[in-house]
Amino acid sequence: MALEELEGVIERCRGLPETEFKEEDHSIFQTAACQCLEEGHAAKLLEILQDEKNKDFVICMGWNFVGPIVSCALKDEQEPEYRENCLKILDHVVQISNPKELLVGLLEQIEEAFGNNISKTILLLLQPLQTVLLKMKHKKAYSVGLSLATIQSQLSQLPVPYTTEQRKQDEYELCKCCMAVISFIKPFVDEVNRATKSKQNPSCNELKEELLKFCMKSLEYPLLTAQLHPLTEEIEDNSLRTFATEILVYLLAMGESLPVLMVHQLLQSRKILREIDPLKEDVKYPTNSLASLAYLLFVQHIGIDQFPALYSPGYVLLFNMEYIAALINRTEESVLSKGLELFEHCLLTIEDDNLSHKYLEMKNILSVPQDLVKVMTLCPIEHLRKSSLKLFQQYIDKFDPEGKYKLFRCMLKTTQHAGVQGYIIQNLKNQIDLALKPDNKNIWFSGPQLMPLLHAVLSLPEGAETDLLQNSDRIMASLNLLRYLVIRDNEWENQTGLWTDLFWIESFLKPLRTGLNMSRAHYEAEMRAKRENRKIKEAPNRETKCSLTVGGKKLPKMTTAMELEVLQSAIYTFDVMESIQARIEELIEPKIKSRAEDKNVANEAS
Repeated sequence: MALEELEGVIERCRGLPETEFKEEDHSIFQTAACQCLEEGHAAKLLEILQDEKNKDFVICMGWNFVGPIVSCALKDEQEPEYRENCLKILDHVVQISNPKELLVGLLEQIEEAFGNNISKTILLLLQPLQTVLLKMKHKKAYSVGLSLATIQSQLSQLPVPYTTEQRKQDEYELCKCCMAVISFIKPFVDEVNRATKSKQNPSCNELKEELLKFCMKSLEYPLLTAQLHPLTEEIEDNSLRTFATEILVYLLAMGESLPVLMVHQLLQSRKILREIDPLKEDVKYPTNSLASLAYLLFVQHIGIDQFPALYSPGYVLLFNMEYIAALINRTEESVLSKGLELFEHCLLTIEDDNLSHKYLEMKNILSVPQDLVKVMTLCPIEHLRKSSLKLFQQYIDKFDPEGKYKLFRCMLKTTQHAGVQGYIIQNLKNQIDLALKPDNKNIWFSGPQLMPLLHAVLSLPEGAETDLLQNSDRIMASLNLLRYLVIRDNEWENQTGLWTDLFWIESFLKPLRTGLNMSRAHYEAEMRAKRENRKIKEAPNRETKCSLTVGGKKLPKMTTAMELEVLQSAIYTFDVMESIQARIEELIEPKIKSRAEDKNVANEAS
């Protein structure tokens, strides 16, 4: 029945111009063709379409076959011969039908695919789509761009495999699709390459723009989140790494220069665009795409042979800071870890104490360590927190003395985390120790230059009312630094300037003493109250009253014994602070009294 209807429509329309086809002819033809395929008459349908006398009709109406053929070809458990005939029908239609109408039909099928059919549909239609695009004479660049945008939009719905096992299984066939897309765009890249070399056919500029847009988007997805480690005995194949390599090959083939892309005109043009309209910044060269490119170049060394080795390590770090900042501000482990790796590789090429303080005036040089602090203190992934702390120390080590001084001063002003402040103060202590060694001409961590930094460190944010427990890391580091200075720097040498005016130290120690007394009294009172009520709280229905929430998760409730342990730990912390402070006061109090007496004598004499 379906075959008869199909043959009837073809017979009625044979020889007629397309303008005289009725709307019902299209509908009958599509319905009949679909029924023929569903009834298993693919071989007979192919024979009808290949009949030379039906060629004109197929040219006009063939695009209607795309939907039914795709639906049948994607069905599970079909006979190989049947599928082969379906593909032959599709190939025949593609060869002789109107390219413009076929383009619409093919993209419609790709766009409507969902779930597991996304990759299957793309893999099925890429070759026919390429054939159609190569046949197009008008609006070719636009059509290629539209096709690539449709394909990328669909592929972006597929999860990127993260582990080696996931990549081997390729459950959603993303890896297979990426490799197929590389083959799909090759003839268009070759066309641009030929036009670039011959400096002819300016219309290829539009095609180049579309292909460049695809390459940039591919650098962001899937390459930004993909694991791209080199091949080893354990990793025998990494198709996503191959995909990344081919993207860089295509960029170079289209005349793109990696240094220009990442360093010269790009940075300047990005600044100009940002000043004019911030929304235009990411149109051609998205930051995330360039960050991915930087990772490929400097961490995975993909395409590094095309990047000149004439730039200084400091300059390489400088232009990469924008990309490092973009990566470490992301929350995904795969992206954040790439930012840390890129930062580490840039730092490894720089000798310690060799990075000029002038770099601190450049964009992102100060913002990246502040971003590192966020990772160190807020990231829920332990190995990333440890990596960021290691990089933070490496970053400090690279600067010259003046750079370290300015970095410490800036970080102490901008960082509110007591643990990080304590870490910086410990670094300050180490730098002072180096400066006090014989024959060391470091003026930044001794003498008058050091005093403003010491004043910033040896202070309590809120005086005697400062929360000593919350700020314990900073306060302990400050006390250890002060004790070290009092013992290490002799009064008659006074290399640090500490002994020039001892009374400002009192402005730190006195409120600290008051704060310790208040805090100790408060916590001891709390402990007494807990112990007095312990019998009541140990009753089954009163055992757990206190609870904690960390990172949005409610921790198990605390028993009275646990509460007492926490309170006792706080008191131990105060004990340690008090002991260090007592030692400091023991060392400087005689000198303070002596100077006070000298001052009184001088006043009386005058």
